[in-house]
Amino acid sequence: MKKILLSLALLAATGSSFAAPEIYVIDPTHTFPVFEYNHFGLSKQKHGFDKTSGQIVLDREARTASVDVVIDAKSVNTGIPVFNGHLQDEDFFDTAKYDSIRFKSTRVKFEGDQPVAVEGELTLKGVTKPVTLTITHFTAQQHPMMKKDAVGANATATIKRSDFNMGKFAPYVSDEITLYLAVEAIKP
Repeated sequence: MKKILLSLALLAATGSSFAAPEIYVIDPTHTFPVFEYNHFGLSKQKHGFDKTSGQIVLDREARTASVDVVIDAKSVNTGIPVFNGHLQDEDFFDTAKYDSIRFKSTRVKFEGDQPVAVEGELTLKGVTKPVTLTITHFTAQQHPMMKKDAVGANATATIKRSDFNMGKFAPYVSDEITLYLAVEAIKP
């Protein structure tokens, strides 16, 4: 009987040490989606978006996670209001019909307890395609000012504009663009 009670106590203690998935809400003031393209072979241009929302769910012990990022397409920011409007036209983001861009993970790959890639689906201008974000940096720690658990990451991917019905001016303006995502998320 003592062995059974001891076994149950050990099982209960072991079970309580497993971490549960934790939800982190994307911090819109420290999350920046950026896209880079070659402009007529003269330079590589980078522009971004000012409004992002979503969440990250992470269980490092179980090596599972999910990512859901929503970008306000109307918040595209080139630093030039007229060019922002040009990118919102139907040849590019067509924000009158498609006001958001969404990346939703289908699988997160880990090495040890560190996520290294996020496979998912990118929906842009009404078209959904598989995209893999390669994580170049990841940190999980207490936020030094908010005193809450937080995660941060940098990730990158390459896509073709033409896959999303945005290929105008290719190849003069490169069809292939690089996406960069700097993201921070905080536990509520």
